[in-house]
Amino acid sequence: MPQAPATPTHVLVVDDDPAIARAMRINLVAQGYRVTVAADGTAALRAAADRHPDVVVLDLGLPDLDGVDVIAGIRGWSPVPILVLSARTDSAEKVAALDAGADDYVTKPFGMDELLARLRAAVRRGTTATGPAEPVLRLGELTVDLGAKRVLRGSEPVHLTPTEWGILEMLAAHRGALVGQRELLRRVWGPQYEDNTNYLRVYLAQLRRKLEPDPAHPRYLHTEPGMGYRLDV
Repeated sequence: MPQAPATPTHVLVVDDDPAIARAMRINLVAQGYRVTVAADGTAALRAAADRHPDVVVLDLGLPDLDGVDVIAGIRGWSPVPILVLSARTDSAEKVAALDAGADDYVTKPFGMDELLARLRAAVRRGTTATGPAEPVLRLGELTVDLGAKRVLRGSEPVHLTPTEWGILEMLAAHRGALVGQRELLRRVWGPQYEDNTNYLRVYLAQLRRKLEPDPAHPRYLHTEPGMGYRLDV
C-alpha cells in the first residue's frame, strides 16, 4: 500500500455521476489525498482557478461543457496534470483529449489500483512543471479571467468570438514570450491551417480594436513581423 503524501496532494475530481464521484472521493481520501469534486465543466473551471489543485481527474461526458473544452480551458493558463476518465473508447476521442492537453487517458470501467498508479505518475510529472500562472490578468482597465473564460472592461463584459478568445488564451498562457505564427494557427484553427497567416492579421486587428486603448499603437498585443505575436502585461 503506497504511503500517503506528507503534504496532501489536492485532487480535483470532475464527474457528473454522483456514485462514481463519491467512490473516488472515498478511495482518494483513504489514500491520503485532499479531494474537491465538481459535477460539471463550469464548476471544474472555477475550482481549478480558485483552488489550484495538484492534479485533475476529469470525465469527458459532462452535462454543460465537453470535457475537451474543459481541458483546453484549464490548459490555457495552467500546466496542472490532467488525467481523463471516460467511457469513450474511440481513438479519435482520445487523440482530441490528448491534443487539448490531457496527460493520460483511462477508459471506464477501470480498476482503482490502476487509477491510483496513473494518478501518482501524473503527480510526479507535475512536480517538474512550473506552478500555475495567475488565472486573472489585468490589462489596464481590462480584466482577463482565464478560469471563467471572459473579459471585462470595468464591470462590463467584452464580447469575444471563440476564435478571438482562443488566440488571447494562447498568448496569455505564454505571456511575455513570442508565440510563433504556425503554433498559433495550429492550436486555434488546426494543423491544416498553419500556413494561413492572413487569418492572424485579421483576428489580431479585431482583438486590438476590442482590447487596446489605441489599436494603432498597441500596448499589450505586439507583432514580431514574420515571426509571431506576444502579449505583454
